[in-house]
Amino acid sequence: MPFIETGIRGLLLFEPISYKDNRGFFFESYNRKVFEQHGINHDFVQDNQSFSVYGVIRGLHYQLPPHAQAKLVRAISGKILDVAVDIRIGSPTYKKVFSVELSAENQKQLFIPAGFAHGFSVLSETAEVLYKCDEFYNKESESGIIYNDAELNIDWQIPAGKIIVSEKDLQLPELRNAQNNFHFNS
Repeated sequence: MPFIETGIRGLLLFEPISYKDNRGFFFESYNRKVFEQHGINHDFVQDNQSFSVYGVIRGLHYQLPPHAQAKLVRAISGKILDVAVDIRIGSPTYKKVFSVELSAENQKQLFIPAGFAHGFSVLSETAEVLYKCDEFYNKESESGIIYNDAELNIDWQIPAGKIIVSEKDLQLPELRNAQNNFHFNS
């Protein structure tokens, strides 16, 4: 089975089957039927791609309902530490942090449902990240949490002197002060 449970309901690691030979490799990075067979029934409407250098931390970002986004994230070059935080109020895993290395080499992808804050750090010299979203970007709905929130205590695997964060992301609040109207549905 290409999907691996993460211990947080709805958050799944996807490991596509890769066919490798002397020419290189081939794999399906997304197949709607395969995802639907595993309960992921999302209509992805937007693809985003970023290029970043070593030490960059992007996030933690999310869009508030009614424009909340589910994402399917992968590194198409380089290596990142991908991070998702359950911010669904009432969830048994509320505030739980999950991180996984995604790389062009390991071809893993992380499916992040709505109700999670998302970010990543770049662990290689450079990295390109591609992610599918099931809702269009909506500026009025964007929100986030500061990357170094003391309560979450995320290890981004970047030495303090090498961290690069945008001015916009440095203005994000701690989780306790962040806008959040996500609720866990059991």
